[in-house]
Amino acid sequence: MATRRKAASNEATTIVNAFDAPPCNATSLRLAARRLGNLYDDALANSGLKSTQFSLMVEIARLGAANAGLAPTLQDLATRLAIQISALTHAMRPLVRDGLVVLQPDATDGRTKRAALTDAGLQQLEAAAAHWADANARVEAVLGADAAATLRALADRVSSDEFLAAFNQASSAK
Repeated sequence: MATRRKAASNEATTIVNAFDAPPCNATSLRLAARRLGNLYDDALANSGLKSTQFSLMVEIARLGAANAGLAPTLQDLATRLAIQISALTHAMRPLVRDGLVVLQPDATDGRTKRAALTDAGLQQLEAAAAHWADANARVEAVLGADAAATLRALADRVSSDEFLAAFNQASSAK
């Protein structure tokens, strides 16, 4: 399996064997994310939440608590989760439909929506937390505390604005 790539310095074409390509960081991370997502989904199955829903509800609660109880805007949530607003609203539909999250207009700007957990949402989140904690402890036990901490630190670094800026700087430096 070969692909053709034009060299940046001239019009020559270089043959690159795809099997000899360096390991793909994105593929490795996606595979790991899928595996962990499936493990956490299985652990949360009895709670009625998927891991993505659990994480979204945790962020709604976390951002609200950090802002003196004021529910986060959808933009704040999207920024924190590094996703587009359209993807966020798609992910929230089942939570809103099931009465776990409510979308409210902002008191000062009616165009801005805020996401808040309902009482039912808080109860379901609390019930799911034990299942999540069990899965998290099992992952930590399998990886070991140091490797799990390193995994989280690297994932946090890659998802940071600083990494994005450095990545963009590296591509413009070529």
